[in-house]
Amino acid sequence: MDKTLKEAEEGMIADFAMLEDWNDRYEYIISLGRALPDYPDDLRTEDREVHGCQSQVWLDARREEDRLFFQADSNALITKGLVAMLVHLYSGRAPSEIQSASLDFLKGIGLASHLTPSRVNGLHAMFKRIQQHAAEQASEQAVRGTP
Repeated sequence: MDKTLKEAEEGMIADFAMLEDWNDRYEYIISLGRALPDYPDDLRTEDREVHGCQSQVWLDARREEDRLFFQADSNALITKGLVAMLVHLYSGRAPSEIQSASLDFLKGIGLASHLTPSRVNGLHAMFKRIQQHAAEQASEQAVRGTP
């Protein structure tokens, strides 16, 4: 991974800034969701479902060495785009980097003020699940004595 998390967030803010209005921004969010790789049916399990979202969202994490990689899906276009944003930002990062992250970059996009309260709550639930995976991996690494 070449970019720091901060650089990736700034890149996402810049991508949204190039779009003139919120209809274009929503289309961009939807396109991010459509670009997600297919989510395997065998991963659509209760333990991978993100609760707190109005739509169904599934999130899976796998560890490769000292990094976490995420894949996700949703049954709603906007929500799928929102989880795609998070997957794009946090996949391939160290658990410690994910744990110290916040959703402050959303202020730079102006996204929170353009989403329904239920979508904002769902976005926070997705982020919390990603951080939960990072905390679990950090704990496992501490037990194993690896960084």
